Amino acid sequence: MDIKTLHDADVIGITTAKTAFDTLATAFGQHVENWQHEVIDRLSHSEWTGTAAGHANTRIQTLHNELQAAQQEIGLVSRALQDAYDGFAAAQAHLISALDDAKTHKLTVADDGGITWDKDPNSPNFAGNDADSQVQQIQARITAALNEADHADQTINARLAHLATNASNGTGLDSATAKADTDAANALQQAPAAGTDPNSVKAWWNSLTDAQQQRMILNHPDQIGNLDGIPAAVRNKANQTNLKNLIQNYNLQLTNLGPEPKKMLSVAETNGGPVENPDYTEWKRKRDALQEKLDGFQNIQKRLDGKLDDGLGGPGSNPPLLLLGIGDQGQGRAIISWGDPDKAKNVSSLVPGLNSTLAGVGGGDAKTAKRIYDSAVKSANDNLEPAPSIASVFWLGYDAPQLDGPSVLMKDRAVEGGAAYNQFLAGLRATHEGAPAHVTAQGHSYGSLVVGQATQHPGGLAADDIILVGSPGVGVDKASQLGVGADHVYVGTAKNDPVAAAPAPGMFVPGWAAYEAITNPDGLWHGTDPASQGFGAQRFSVADGTITDSHDNYFGKDHKGGDSLPNIGKIVSGHGNTITREDPR
Repeated sequence: MDIKTLHDADVIGITTAKTAFDTLATAFGQHVENWQHEVIDRLSHSEWTGTAAGHANTRIQTLHNELQAAQQEIGLVSRALQDAYDGFAAAQAHLISALDDAKTHKLTVADDGGITWDKDPNSPNFAGNDADSQVQQIQARITAALNEADHADQTINARLAHLATNASNGTGLDSATAKADTDAANALQQAPAAGTDPNSVKAWWNSLTDAQQQRMILNHPDQIGNLDGIPAAVRNKANQTNLKNLIQNYNLQLTNLGPEPKKMLSVAETNGGPVENPDYTEWKRKRDALQEKLDGFQNIQKRLDGKLDDGLGGPGSNPPLLLLGIGDQGQGRAIISWGDPDKAKNVSSLVPGLNSTLAGVGGGDAKTAKRIYDSAVKSANDNLEPAPSIASVFWLGYDAPQLDGPSVLMKDRAVEGGAAYNQFLAGLRATHEGAPAHVTAQGHSYGSLVVGQATQHPGGLAADDIILVGSPGVGVDKASQLGVGADHVYVGTAKNDPVAAAPAPGMFVPGWAAYEAITNPDGLWHGTDPASQGFGAQRFSVADGTITDSHDNYFGKDHKGGDSLPNIGKIVSGHGNTITREDPR
């Protein structure tokens, strides 16, 4: 597609063709209806019986099915032409807008896309001191419009070619074929269900024209933004809308709770001492739950807007901050990424653990992901790599256990979270551009158990390296069982980390302690200690820390975790062979 072809294209002619096919479909439908009334209905009410009648009725019914299939196929041509018009009209409008802006800025665009301008400040046609910047923007917009037209051309051509083949070879008269074609056309207007194979999701997304894609983002931001297999930039765009909708919705729900009931019931109301009003108790429970999520959503919005005064910036920062997931399921869901994982050479994805909440994602958790990013960039620079390309994801796609109950002692949240995390990384693998990225799956605290469970799904985890820090066990006995090779499993454990030293459950059962110590000396609450020699992973150096701070210092600034963060950066950037090592315990 070139500029002149798209600019001069008579897209209105497509609507003329669509109208003609609509007329044909209507007329054909009337013939099918007449066939039903004048032939089939008459025969069904006749007295004609016998062998010949049976054969005739069978053949007539077959003809009726073929006519109905043909009617469906004609209608599908009309739908394809409508999508063609929408796609080409949008691309043409984008091109014309870019060319008009170029003219406004006194830039001349040639048919081949080259741009020239007057650089003489004394000339009445001087393009201005910002001409270079304007040229880059205009060129990018022109390229995007041409690519949009090419995409529409390819997808619509494939649909029309398929329907034309059906018409020429007779397969379009088959009811099953017509149904399959109709289902495929309907699928273009409906997002795949959550949990669909990411490669299938990617294929579906690529089958849409740009105009159809934009309609899906506009009409279904919650589905598109959280669907693994959708490109990261698209997910970010959809989730920006979804986040604003969630904030609006939760503000509305808080308003609809009504005024606060009185807190206490009087002696007269209870025929006894004053007690807390049950209506107040329920109102407060609902209010607190809504407010907690709203605070989390608003904090993430502030982070994206660059309104948190901590120097990390927002959407215009370098690297860009993308919102890859947001939702209010359970305790809340949020996935953010410093850098675009679809374009990065090295991708890290951290799963948090104990006490992680939605409210923390926009604050300290965003800082953690950025520290990993910075450490990986430094490692790449130290190894003299040109233009290091990193993406650092913070993945809160599950209900992390809290210290308000026994959830941290159970495996069920890790099993559920592991399935979602496995799907997420598969999605990143599917949408990555160019050569596959070097992917590092990271798990901190209970999050390491989530990563461990994610590796146990058929096909394994779409990761090249695994980092486990502050781990209470990952649900397997050997590093080799995690599917990436024991030499690609890295473990960091602070000497004084209480979580990474939580004993196996049997140690708390009278009579079992001695047996457990003998039969499973490296046992933790969720399996074999990943830092033990028997587990077989590579252990990297971290600071001992104290019993109160060591668990949270693995990604800490100012080297509170010793060599921990620099080692993590080396692994993420693909230089795990340069880590500072520590002997397993």
